[in-house]
Formats: sequence, C-alpha cells, structure tokens
Amino acid sequence: MKYVLTVLASVAGIFLLYVLLLAVSAALVNGKREYGTNSRYYRFLLNSSTNIGLKILRVRVRLTGEEKLPEGRFLLVSNHRSNYDPIVTWRALAKYDVAFVSKAANFKVPVWGRLIRRCGFLSIDRSSPRSSMETLNKAAEMMKSGEVSFGIYPEGTRSHDCRLLPFHSGIFTAAHKADVPIVVMAVRGTEKIYKQYIRRRTDVYLDVLDVIPPEEHMTMRTGDIGAKVREELESFLGSDDK
Repeated sequence: MKYVLTVLASVAGIFLLYVLLLAVSAALVNGKREYGTNSRYYRFLLNSSTNIGLKILRVRVRLTGEEKLPEGRFLLVSNHRSNYDPIVTWRALAKYDVAFVSKAANFKVPVWGRLIRRCGFLSIDRSSPRSSMETLNKAAEMMKSGEVSFGIYPEGTRSHDCRLLPFHSGIFTAAHKADVPIVVMAVRGTEKIYKQYIRRRTDVYLDVLDVIPPEEHMTMRTGDIGAKVREELESFLGSDDK
C-alpha cells in the first residue's frame, strides 16, 4: 500500500509540474500578437495537452484515408459539427502541423488560446471581407513557406443540426495563392462528445475523402471548387448528415 501511495503521489506531482509548465509557457505568449510561425516547443505542449484532454473526455479518434495526404503543406477543409472539430483534427494530424483559421473568441480560452497563437493559428473577422481576405493571404504565405498546413471550414461556423451550411468559397483562394493541394475530409461524431463523455466513450471519425492537386484546382473558379467539395461531403455523409 505504501508503494502504491508513493507512485500515486509521484504521478500527481509530475502532473502538477506539467500544468505549471503549461501555465507559465502560455503566460509568456502575447495573446494579441499573430506570430506567423509554428513553435516546435509550443506545438509539443499543444499536442500533449490535447492528448490528455481527449483521454479525460473519453474520446477515441479514428482516422481513415491518411495514405492520401500529400507530403508537403496543404489546405484542409471539412464539415463543421462541433467546437471539438479542430481539436480532434490537430491531434489526429499532429505530424502535419495543422493550424486553423479561427474566430477571435477561441484565442481568449485560458492557456490553450495562447498555445494556438504560438503554433501559427490565425484569427479571422468574418464580419469584415477585407480583414478576412488579409487573414487568408497570411495563411497562404505560411503554407507557401512551409511553416504549417491550414485548416479552414467552408461553412464558416458549426452546424447545430449536422446539415451542411452554405459554403464561403472564397476560402479556396488561399490554396490558389499558396499553390498547395486541397484536402477534403469528413468529420463525424464530434457533436456527441459533450453529451456522453460521462456515460461512455465517444468514437470520432475523420475520413480523408479526396486530395485536389494544385494543377487541378488552379484551373477552377472558387465557386466550382466549393461545389465539388460540397458534393463529395454530401455523398459521403449521406443520411448521417441529416
């Protein structure tokens, strides 16, 4: 019994030190600055804390189609069902250094808001077309330089009933300007996490459906790209999206 208590105390001590490390590291980040770079140290903190968080929430992520992903940077687009969507995505695609274009409120989340800042995530003001375009241009520059891949939701916001919302096809200009592939991915199950984490484990599914290479999408208008992506998502999700 004494040995067990010693081990538990040691584990608790290590965890508390880790939490302290997270808090201090986050405090050193300027929460209002867009860094434009992906810090390896802060990316480690983001991924490791995400792993812990998902284990506490009893989430198991199942990824299919990873073999389709390109070796270099890419623009990732998917349907948007829950606030957990980007979290499970950057965890599942940890080795691809995916950053997200996200609403300003997410950067105010304690600790994590500053971690994602330092990992190259960008804030977008959807109410201002000019500001939104500037953000997309920054994302394109970061992808083109090889800093990160970017995840953007064409719907612009999450769908509360899991039906696909209208697309904002202008987001695909980032792929045009960066000359990178567009990865189409379907997300399922994230909307169930907050409902059942106490009762049972939640299986979340991320399915890479297609990769549109630059030589294909560069010849297409953004509206046509949006229509193609939407058709692929609707075809895959089927009744699950209703």
